[in-house]
Amino acid sequence: MAKNLVIVESPAKAKTINRYLGKEFIVKASMGHIRDLPKKELGVDIDAGLQPTYIQIPERKKTIAELSKTAKEVEKVLLAADPDREGEAICWHLSKVLERSNKNIFRVMFNEITKNSINNAFLHPGNLDENKINAQQTRRILDRLVGYLISPLLWKKVGRGLSAGRVQSTALRLICEREKEIKDFTQEEYWTITADLQANNPPEFQASLVKIDGEKAEIKTESQAAENVSELKKLPYILDEIKLKKKMRRPSPPYITSTLQQDCYRLKRFSVKKTMVLAQKLYEGLEIGDLGLEGLITYMRTDSLRISDEALSFSRQYISDTFSADYLPDNAVVYKNKKKIQDAHEAIRPTSFDLPPEKAKQYLPKDEFAVYTLIWNRFIASQMNPAVIEETEFQIHAGRYQFKAKGEVIIFDGFLALTTRTEQKEKKLPKAVQGESLTLLEIVPKQNFTQPPFRYTEGTLVKELEKKEIGRPSTYAPIISTIQDRVYVVKEQGKFIPTDLGLYVNDFLITNFPDLMEFKFTVRLEEDLDLISEGKKSWQDYLKQYYSLLEKDLVKAKSIASVKAQGIPATETCPECNRQLVIKEGRYGRFIACSGYPDCTYKKSLVQKENQVLEETCPECGSQLVVRHGKYGAFVSCSTYPKCKYIKKEKKDTGIACPLDCGGTIVHRKTRKGRIFFGCSNFPSCQFATWDEPISEACPKCSRPFILRKNAIKGNSHLYCYDEDCEYKEETESRKIWEKT
Repeated sequence: MAKNLVIVESPAKAKTINRYLGKEFIVKASMGHIRDLPKKELGVDIDAGLQPTYIQIPERKKTIAELSKTAKEVEKVLLAADPDREGEAICWHLSKVLERSNKNIFRVMFNEITKNSINNAFLHPGNLDENKINAQQTRRILDRLVGYLISPLLWKKVGRGLSAGRVQSTALRLICEREKEIKDFTQEEYWTITADLQANNPPEFQASLVKIDGEKAEIKTESQAAENVSELKKLPYILDEIKLKKKMRRPSPPYITSTLQQDCYRLKRFSVKKTMVLAQKLYEGLEIGDLGLEGLITYMRTDSLRISDEALSFSRQYISDTFSADYLPDNAVVYKNKKKIQDAHEAIRPTSFDLPPEKAKQYLPKDEFAVYTLIWNRFIASQMNPAVIEETEFQIHAGRYQFKAKGEVIIFDGFLALTTRTEQKEKKLPKAVQGESLTLLEIVPKQNFTQPPFRYTEGTLVKELEKKEIGRPSTYAPIISTIQDRVYVVKEQGKFIPTDLGLYVNDFLITNFPDLMEFKFTVRLEEDLDLISEGKKSWQDYLKQYYSLLEKDLVKAKSIASVKAQGIPATETCPECNRQLVIKEGRYGRFIACSGYPDCTYKKSLVQKENQVLEETCPECGSQLVVRHGKYGAFVSCSTYPKCKYIKKEKKDTGIACPLDCGGTIVHRKTRKGRIFFGCSNFPSCQFATWDEPISEACPKCSRPFILRKNAIKGNSHLYCYDEDCEYKEETESRKIWEKT
């Protein structure tokens, strides 16, 4: 009989850890938090010094019962959630629930899920960190206070369903302020002039005009550019000066959470949320051939650049074996953090140096492999010698004009031999001598315009949040998801644009809660949470200070919100009563209505304005088709509705033959409530239908197609034969199923 119960957050993590532990251990998953503040009330007793009230999460009732039962049957309970504040809080809530069943509860922490790391961690179990727990409680209570006390004010002013968040609101502010900069930007014209030149030796090269009469070249108009070009065509070009210098291009440090998120977006266009999901899978473990489940990277929520001595030793050995000695520095490269951070974890790195990307590729799905390759290459490159670049600069004069040309040649590629960057392009200048006369081949003027600041992408927003020290990298994914879910921002071509709703909410919060919306205030809050984690600040005293500031702003905001605008003020007036119109959120999307409701009932849907016009025409009346947004999502219909009521029925064909041999194929269909099922394309003459996903692979027993069924309770999947008379069933993993399809 097992003597120890080990509890982790997820089934995947439990499955990997279970491989390394003996029969004396039972490993189970808590499925995340088992307790939280209640959903339908504040859950914080303000009069009792902001004391939280936690309840067991209803969806975890069965999990709690199972864990409690097992805890009674073992000698020790070992809590092994992630090694951060959130993981510590999960363990604390578990301990509070399970201490009634077993008093011998211990904390186990590890930075990577490998055999050595797991075995070492379980040899030295410890106790829960009360300071970390208090820091997490502080964060949770602050988020609840902001969300539950400010959000109702937004409901009164605009409509239900809106929310304010401690960090999401500052992220929204960044996007709104950037939009204002773009709107206020005044474009200016300017011209550049480039000379195509030839020396005595090839190749030809280009030089840019940098100075006129010793001053910076500033050409504002086409006529001025034409005048300069006319003069330049008649002048001799002399190579005044040649500057040669060598420079070192050093590798970047290994990834931390934020830099991994930025690079995954920049290089792979993975969203921040997707990046964290993929990294979580790599951390918790994937099937690697005969090795079985293996955790491939260290913990992916970290601000630290620290690397263990063992990992440095392994990486140096790998570089020595794979490259020549020229690529290996005399000593290991140690990176220091620019600011004080919690240094409990290492940077993100591979856990095994026997599994380079080329060897791992056959085992990993495409996206997981892409992230693993980035992490591997970044870490190995960080321990390699710098690249050596020779830079050449030509200073050229033509009368009162001065030109400059630059060239770069890689003398030694160093870490660039392994970097994930795009291939380094060399720009070579010819071999020339000082004082040499150059031949003008062509002089090219070009019109340019100053550009407004770029809108934020997921990658650049993460970079800005990190730069301003707003939030923590582990919170960036939920922040970005929330501001989109609330329709405060939308994405167009990968860039964030605030909606009118987002702009209004941002203005409302800045006007009424200036302290809480201040960037520096959010940064100080994170610093205070760190101090609480270190036991240097009282969490309850800090909560009281925060609430006193919040309460002061709430009093002012409530008086303003008491005047019910119930919508976003629009610039137009009501065509029926001349009162101001407001934009509202309704059951079927956004609409504009009179602020005098119910005296005036004028309203007009704004969904039509947002419809996307397609090139495709209606088969019934010949008008353009449009994409509309209804109760169950997007659909395609005629632009003249309700005159023409044509709706295009989307039937995504799987290409799999109907098992009833009617000649049709299986297509995606939807119920009236929007649920997807699979049916025959010959419906209604053939009424075959199934909830299960068809798989384009033949049953090994009877050659009929497979269908995929998933047990919603247990979470596992099976392949079944279509033929009810064939009882073949194959238990398999979801990842392998999708590879088959």
